[in-house]
Amino acid sequence: MKQIMNILLISFLLVGSLSGCASKELEAKERVKIGIMLSDVGLGDQSFSDAAFAGLAKARDELDVLFDYRELQAVGTYEKGFTELVEQGNDIVIGLGFMVVEDLEKVAKKYPDQQFILVDSVSELDNITSITFREEQGSFLAGAVAGMVSKSNIVGFVGGADVPLIHKFKSGFEQGVKAVNPEAEVLISYSNDFGNAELGGKIAAGMIEEGADVLYAAAGFTGVGVLKEAQSKKKFAIGVDSDQYFFAEKAIITSMLKNVDVALYETVKEFQAEKKLEAKQIELGMNEKGVGLAPIRVVKLTSEQEKRLEDLKAKLSANELSIQLD
Repeated sequence: MKQIMNILLISFLLVGSLSGCASKELEAKERVKIGIMLSDVGLGDQSFSDAAFAGLAKARDELDVLFDYRELQAVGTYEKGFTELVEQGNDIVIGLGFMVVEDLEKVAKKYPDQQFILVDSVSELDNITSITFREEQGSFLAGAVAGMVSKSNIVGFVGGADVPLIHKFKSGFEQGVKAVNPEAEVLISYSNDFGNAELGGKIAAGMIEEGADVLYAAAGFTGVGVLKEAQSKKKFAIGVDSDQYFFAEKAIITSMLKNVDVALYETVKEFQAEKKLEAKQIELGMNEKGVGLAPIRVVKLTSEQEKRLEDLKAKLSANELSIQLD
């Protein structure tokens, strides 16, 4: 009798265990799964990729989604990374950065039923939702701050590449500087590299030698070198994409916030609720809280300067201020 009871107990535990495994597998299948192909530098760029990763990590923690990622250094090509993420069974596959467009569209055509998101560029394919930002608006505010605090009337901009996306940062910054300080000169340089902090430092040093006392970089990890060089030479700097104050606390006045983390979190949240993405193109500016400024630190603006900055923010949010793009 005891032997029979033991057999029944083992059978019950085995069935329960298998049931629990099946339940966990079913739960995993029901949870939204996200895959992301990061931009060329990948994690540790202290800017674009890190911000996107943070947004998906928040979605994992707060929305109970699953997510995985690929980096270019590990997979070799963007196409291979996208293909792996699709075949892994992700509900949404995200491509980060303008440089992934060609490979993303190639994979999207092979998998017409797969939902993709492209960040920082626009695709016309039906299964790709494009998310772009009005970087020129946030950069205009960064330029206004630079123009207000510069003592030499010379400021500098370092772009990671000479391409239309980076031109938006440059155009906004230049016009923001001129809006508050028409006599100021804006030095422009392109590093053609988003992952070289040493190069960023060299470019910054050259600009400082020419008299620049405020530097703004839209160059990923290369830009971190710009920030650190500004601090070492006791000049001011403005961060980009996320609040970069802690990389050079004696130099960084503010940062132009490009809220990639918020955009991805909200998009995943929408997909989780609706099981689809309605919009094919999403553009986020000041009014949508897609871009903005981090707190002003290191320097103290006068009450008149603060009022001017708030006025510019209001006009940008209301689309009452026109910024000319290259």
